[in-house]
Amino acid sequence: MHVVVNAAMSADGKLSTRRREQIEISGFEDFGRVDRLRAESDAVMVGVGTVLADDPSLTLDDAEHKRAREQRGKPANPARVVADSRIRTPPDASVLNDDALTYLLVSEAAPTDFIEQMEDAGATVIAAGEDRVDLVTTLAKLAGDGIDQLLVEGGGELIFSLFEAGLVDEFSVFVGPTVIGGRDAPTLADGEGFIEAFPELELATVDRLDDGVLLQWTVDDE
Repeated sequence: MHVVVNAAMSADGKLSTRRREQIEISGFEDFGRVDRLRAESDAVMVGVGTVLADDPSLTLDDAEHKRAREQRGKPANPARVVADSRIRTPPDASVLNDDALTYLLVSEAAPTDFIEQMEDAGATVIAAGEDRVDLVTTLAKLAGDGIDQLLVEGGGELIFSLFEAGLVDEFSVFVGPTVIGGRDAPTLADGEGFIEAFPELELATVDRLDDGVLLQWTVDDE
């Protein structure tokens, strides 16, 4: 599986405000780029924190992209993947609508009634890991279901966990022209943080979009 992490952050490295309220960081050009990237992917992944904060549908905006996917024999929208170690996904979340297939990744500690509730809401539940989602195992199962390219859109806890597990192949960041501030505001890679063996990135491209800049790296897996 090829894992692409894509995110938008403020000029000071924040994903949203300290209240976890989403603000508009990207502009028109970057929104279009992200929609194209979604259209090229087999699935789009977020953590449950993003689901709770933004309630995204994770579907395509451009009808042309949907038609192009269908012409290639694919569903109109890529599948959705939610990592939820703390079993907080609401049964009425937009990612559970019938616009696309949804996978919910949980730990083996997830209660049976929660799993049944999510399956009743339309999700395919994959459980692995003692008390937190085992990303290596669950992503391998997704690959077995035909997910060859996975686009990860946040949040910071999930992005850090994927880097920690050595699962990221490409890393793209749009840096927008605004400052959010706040020591408690979420950053691009939260979690515990690295104190040694930091992931090594190789800069691939730098492009100006809107009034910001798009940085794209490949990840050195050696």
